[in-house]
Amino acid sequence: MGEQPKAKKGPLRIRAAHDGDVERIWEIFREVIKTGDTYVFPPNMSREDALANWYGKKFHTYVAEQEGKIVGTYILKDNQMGLGSHIANGSFMVDPTQFGLGIGRAMGEHSIPEAKRLGYYAIQFNFVVASNKGAVKLWKDLGFTVLGTIPDAFQHQKMGLVDAHIMYSKL
Repeated sequence: MGEQPKAKKGPLRIRAAHDGDVERIWEIFREVIKTGDTYVFPPNMSREDALANWYGKKFHTYVAEQEGKIVGTYILKDNQMGLGSHIANGSFMVDPTQFGLGIGRAMGEHSIPEAKRLGYYAIQFNFVVASNKGAVKLWKDLGFTVLGTIPDAFQHQKMGLVDAHIMYSKL
């Protein structure tokens, strides 16, 4: 008897997050950071601190929903204040049980015209962990270039010190 094919999922819907989404955003956030292999957030970060870095007035927060369940989230925000605020910064998280299903790519594709709609000139990621090969490939596929690499910038929980990339795309 062979392996059963994965059940086909319903369409993915990406929308602005609202207060009713906060608990699910926190659940995804907690699961993604606990491994200590892709984000600078400490693996034991509190719910309050996590949400202060993901949901609030200074963030444009979005969720990806499939079959009525939130399976991913991303944010756009000003990369810098004042005279640097025309460049967006973003962060993306997918429920680890949903990796490999194209959710990250869909959110990335959604974020580009969304950043443009919000009036941004470009998107810059200040810290893409180099060992996160899937993220690096995704952003390159979506037109981002590596502007520079910071040696030994990330304290990977299994691999030790690894590099981080600064990635950029003009909109």
